[in-house]
Amino acid sequence: MNSNLGTQTLTHSFLETNAKLRPDKLAFIHDEVRLTYEQVNSMANRLALWLLNQGVGAGDRIVLILENSIEYVAGYYGALKAGGIAIPLNYDIRSYSLQNVLEELQPKVIISSGRFEQLLQHIKPEVFGVHMLLIKDRSPARQLFRCTVIEWDDVVHQGQDLDPGLSIEETALASIIYTSGSTGKPKGVMLSHRNIVSNTFSIVQYLNLVESDIQMVVLPFFYVMGKSLLNTHFAVGGTVVVNNRFAYPACVLQQMVKERVTGFSGVPSTYAYLLHRSPLLAYRDQLESLRYCTQAGGHMPSQLKEKLLEVLPSHTKLYIMYGATEAAARLSYVEPEQLRSKIDSIGRQIPGVTLKILDEKGTAVPCGQWGELVACGPNIMLGYWMDEAGTSSVLDENGYHTGDMGYEDEDGYFYVIGRKDDLLKVGGHRIYPQEIEDAMMGSGLLVEVAVFGVEDGLLGHRLVAIAVPSNGKTTERDILAHCFSMFPRHKVPSEIMLVDSLPKNLNGKINRAGCKELFMHQPSM
Repeated sequence: MNSNLGTQTLTHSFLETNAKLRPDKLAFIHDEVRLTYEQVNSMANRLALWLLNQGVGAGDRIVLILENSIEYVAGYYGALKAGGIAIPLNYDIRSYSLQNVLEELQPKVIISSGRFEQLLQHIKPEVFGVHMLLIKDRSPARQLFRCTVIEWDDVVHQGQDLDPGLSIEETALASIIYTSGSTGKPKGVMLSHRNIVSNTFSIVQYLNLVESDIQMVVLPFFYVMGKSLLNTHFAVGGTVVVNNRFAYPACVLQQMVKERVTGFSGVPSTYAYLLHRSPLLAYRDQLESLRYCTQAGGHMPSQLKEKLLEVLPSHTKLYIMYGATEAAARLSYVEPEQLRSKIDSIGRQIPGVTLKILDEKGTAVPCGQWGELVACGPNIMLGYWMDEAGTSSVLDENGYHTGDMGYEDEDGYFYVIGRKDDLLKVGGHRIYPQEIEDAMMGSGLLVEVAVFGVEDGLLGHRLVAIAVPSNGKTTERDILAHCFSMFPRHKVPSEIMLVDSLPKNLNGKINRAGCKELFMHQPSM
């Protein structure tokens, strides 16, 4: 492991350390923006000093509503340098949801851009205790706000740029990351510096990250996996390349070749899109520098993993990983050398983490027996912001209850069979949708699929699916024939809706609530 990691106990130490050790090393690339560690650190320092001069103190909440950009990076680390709590929000948030979050947070400062001025004007931030708005590229038609509004460039491009050097405990709250809310109201996951730093070190260790690594980032930084890509590469003095145009994957692949990218990361839908809707195979021989790819953010069917192993360059290692926002990102991974033999596994626990399978009474179950996956380690969150009941429902003396059901095999590898909350009763049978989805993907007929239950007076629930076919010739009949060859009737969806793409959150994860809404509101035939 990098010998300098042991001296880094605070999240912003990643940036500060490398600004001293590697001041001229290229840290950040985004379109025409190319900045060194010294330049990024100077921007973050100026922001931190400005925040302190404005009266921001330890524990004050600083909200970021920004796309992936240098403003996000400097804003994130600058907020932490000032002793604040950095809270990145989904930049696709709607006004009603934003009002609820701000009511809960009562932030002192919001950092954003001109793109979101209208949204901010609509929600009246001063009502929620916001003292200042710091906005990059304010619109020419100035919006009227009752709180102070400052232009970003006026803060980060002038004045002193010394490190504030505040004394901050590693146990202090560093960031609040909101869950996607796909299974209910979004929860504010409280992560301390220790949570983030410990998980960062573990990821660096098992990925063998070094300063020569160059990470392509297509996932949003507000998402916990995107945040970990930034922190891990800044921790080792690597380079982060931001590309916000994954909808045009050819341009991403072109930039990966041009910048000699060594690492690429995505969620299952990212790789499904690369395999079926991009020229990945044509670029294979040009990706000479691509050392590894990582996947997390949900279950990826084995059919997709096997296809990736065929299409990626032979020298590129594929890491399948598992985690949660509540774990500061990562809990387990499958070593690339074991992937083919453990293709359905989420792997073994990462350094510093302990995983257990427990029954409903909190007792460990034997290998091969189902139970809930429970995690312990220094990366596990402090709790949910302003939600004691929610916190106590998942944190206890045994650790963090993930809500995922699974088992451990005799080699110490863990498997997840589905979410505890996703268990469906269909005609008296208990079914986890993930099993059905995997079988449907195994047909080779689909790009992606979501299986869920809709209420049924007789069965309790009936299974339905919404799916993206791999070509225009695939029909519902073809898919059902495959399902009937694999399952008894009660596990076969009663109806399959074919669409061009599944609803997704900005982090690329399938939006299951959106899928169900789309299915329920499909035009009647």
